[in-house]
Amino acid sequence: MQVLNEILDKIGHSIAVEDGVVKVKDEGELKKHIPQLAEMAALADEPVKSVVHFLIRGAALDLGIVPSSIHSLYMARGRGEIAPDAFTVPAMNLRVLPFLAARAVFRNAIAIDAGALILEIARSEIGYTDQRPAEYVAEVLAAAIIEGFRGPVFIQGDHFQISPKRYKENAEAEVQAVRDLAAEAIAAGFYNIDVDTSTLVDLSKPTVPEQQALNFTLSAELTAYIRSIQPEGITVSVGGEIGEVGGHNSTPEELRAYMDGYNRHLEQIAPSAAGLSKISIQTGTSHGGVVLPDGSIAKVKVDFNTLKTLSRIAREEYGLAGAVQHGASTLPEDMFGKFPEAEACEIHLATNFMNIAYNHMPADLKERIYAYLREHHAHERKPGWTDEQFYYKTRKRALGPFKKEIWGMPEEAKETIFADWQAQFKRLFHQLKLEGTREVVERTVEPVVVLPRLADYLASEGGVGDAEDLSD
Repeated sequence: MQVLNEILDKIGHSIAVEDGVVKVKDEGELKKHIPQLAEMAALADEPVKSVVHFLIRGAALDLGIVPSSIHSLYMARGRGEIAPDAFTVPAMNLRVLPFLAARAVFRNAIAIDAGALILEIARSEIGYTDQRPAEYVAEVLAAAIIEGFRGPVFIQGDHFQISPKRYKENAEAEVQAVRDLAAEAIAAGFYNIDVDTSTLVDLSKPTVPEQQALNFTLSAELTAYIRSIQPEGITVSVGGEIGEVGGHNSTPEELRAYMDGYNRHLEQIAPSAAGLSKISIQTGTSHGGVVLPDGSIAKVKVDFNTLKTLSRIAREEYGLAGAVQHGASTLPEDMFGKFPEAEACEIHLATNFMNIAYNHMPADLKERIYAYLREHHAHERKPGWTDEQFYYKTRKRALGPFKKEIWGMPEEAKETIFADWQAQFKRLFHQLKLEGTREVVERTVEPVVVLPRLADYLASEGGVGDAEDLSD
């Protein structure tokens, strides 16, 4: 294949493809070319882009960097083999310059011998950042290669969510869209998927089980589908959600109604299939935080008692790892140490990493982005919003349209962003007690190598449609 040979020439034949399998011939030489490959993985035209995705994933596998499921670690936690307050796994949405951000993640992880961390992207983010699953995996694995990280890498589909608007218009088509995205993601190396049908909870129903019925039914059906397509030897970690983030705080009654209904329905449609490993709840936060008129973020009161109570119910009654905290990245940094204390198994972090990138973005690029938002996203502006509130809430929409320009920022700007990311991850990892967690990963997770096929990477990709009513 001419395109393949041209790429191998560009990287000094530091890797080769032998009988369809990627082999690393010179790791040092490969690392010199990884930044170039990462940029091609994001910005090149087809078929070059897909070939690079294949090569990066294959090279990572040959080096012992293996996309993996965190399911068995979470099940060990559910069985009490890991102390519930030992650590909280950060699940980090890397929307902006994911290769650079993932480098900061892995550099910090290596420094403290950490392994219990997740890199993720939501259905909504796949749309507005213009990053399909194969591209995201390539950026993450490229970062692991250049930083020298080895072992399991947990890559997650966050909020693979049902759009209530599209579900109302055509329920089967919307559920099929999530199935298709799950299939694409699993093929790319996402072995952790958060199924989110909490958008369909109906609080007008008279009882909690009735309110949760559509949520747990569809969650079970999507789990059964994931089990039917997961690679041999891998149990994809599947998470469920009992209440939309930003709504009322979750209750024990809601958790039990959801889990009892979910387990009952899954057993009916897929007997003996593995169920959930964790459950997402609402404790008082919102995605992206609440922005004030001056552009600052309002202080949020997290209900740590609810988080701890529901984590214990999830573990002790249902064998799950515990409860998951969403919408936390904009909280004051001194609060993050409280999540392990509250026995949260996982915490999702996204917006503040993007904020750091915008803080150091060249002024001319930021103004072009804001002009684009004024022209194309004025319909998202709420009555009474100041300009600062409008830009803060909508600027994520520009990440895809300005992807090339963001990659092309001056090196000094990217170096400043990288330095801030490194410092941020260092603080977060310490507060979440990640030091030494490589040992528990090695003890509980058996990596399974799934060799990619170039033909699969050259197949057509799907879409997510309008993502404006989906969560991050």
